[in-house]
Amino acid sequence: MSSDFVQNITDAIGAHGAWKLRLRTAIATGSSDARPSEVRCDDRCALGKWLHSPTMDVQVRSGMPYKVVRRLHAEFHSTAADVLTHALEGRKADANALLEGDFTARSEKLVRALAKWKGEALAASRH
Repeated sequence: MSSDFVQNITDAIGAHGAWKLRLRTAIATGSSDARPSEVRCDDRCALGKWLHSPTMDVQVRSGMPYKVVRRLHAEFHSTAADVLTHALEGRKADANALLEGDFTARSEKLVRALAKWKGEALAASRH
């Protein structure tokens, strides 16, 4: 695995971690610079563009880590969009419950899967 591969995963972990703050801000203010329909798309952020890239290695795409990360990433975006929808519609309690519940659980699963994938890539590059 290349250093770009590992860097993409590192960057993704940081970028997706920042979403909780963005969603908290949307809940508190009732506004956001993002629209739920855009957030729901899992192929527009840097990680999504990379995961969906036609240049992604076929062997990587066929591997379980890729499949797991891609599924968890889609679930993350779907749940973030749901939180944002509640926030923008003024349903703060619903938004907070979803943020602290499903969103946090999905975010943590995604980060764990990314970290595991990164560890496997680093181990493979040493051999």
